[in-house]
Amino acid sequence: MLGKIGFLLFGLILANVANAQMPYIEEVRALGAISGQGLACGSAKYDTFEMLARAILLTKSPSDKLQNDAIYAYSEEKANAYMSKEIDGFYGCAEIIRRFDNQDIFKAVLYADGTIKMPDGKILTPRKPYDARFVYKKTNDRDVAQAIYNGKEAKILNVDVVDSSLAKNNASLPPPSVGRISRRRN
Repeated sequence: MLGKIGFLLFGLILANVANAQMPYIEEVRALGAISGQGLACGSAKYDTFEMLARAILLTKSPSDKLQNDAIYAYSEEKANAYMSKEIDGFYGCAEIIRRFDNQDIFKAVLYADGTIKMPDGKILTPRKPYDARFVYKKTNDRDVAQAIYNGKEAKILNVDVVDSSLAKNNASLPPPSVGRISRRRN
């Protein structure tokens, strides 16, 4: 029963993401939930989805502050979806992979400057051009996620973000600090 509800929710999220009529943060959360399920179930197209989802997150962001909030929301939803599949014993993964691999997002085209041509023909241009080759750095995310879930290793990233639109209006703001990565072992 829970698996059927998850499939229904998964389908509704896909439909909403495809229509792109939801607020930015909610769209990013939906992409994170879908990504987490694809990661947990071991989809062969997970890497491509992750690259496109991150590009959408960066391209649609209206400000630096909202982009930082979206990155956190995306990661949180991805982790929650992964843990949910872990808890239910990866039930229904064959169906999830089939649906995951047949999404319209895979028809999107990502250009080198960060511009995305969506499957419906809509062109998304980032507010600040960036090098799209660096959007996705391939790692073995499933093993890392499993290790974190098992409590063996976690990376904590502290980042202070100052909104670029505020910096233009108030030059007296301090410069943004550089994020620090620390490693904690349990």
